[in-house]
Amino acid sequence: MSVTSDGEPGRIGLLEAIRRQGKEWDVLAPRYGVTNPNPPWKTSLIGTNEGLAAGGALPALERRKAEDELGDAVYRDVPAPERELLALVHTMLSRGLLAEGELAARMRAVRSRLEEA
Repeated sequence: MSVTSDGEPGRIGLLEAIRRQGKEWDVLAPRYGVTNPNPPWKTSLIGTNEGLAAGGALPALERRKAEDELGDAVYRDVPAPERELLALVHTMLSRGLLAEGELAARMRAVRSRLEEA
């Protein structure tokens, strides 16, 4: 996890930008008439967590600890499902499991596909 000089978890620019977009599931779902309280990406998030743990890249207890710390220090104002997602990505970026530029490129590719549909 990225940590500032005072021991607090650091912020990541790309994740801060995402956080400020106002696309929380509890806001988007009613706009599109969806009543399911869980976002459609929740299942993928669970699978990613399990895969990272099974592969030894990010054991479940370490991930949960990081999620708790980041939830308290960085993402406290983000709703639960998005907070969990941001904390996981933050942890992956901080541990070098994913590069910020690579994530940004993947996000652009997904956004492009969605806009074509």
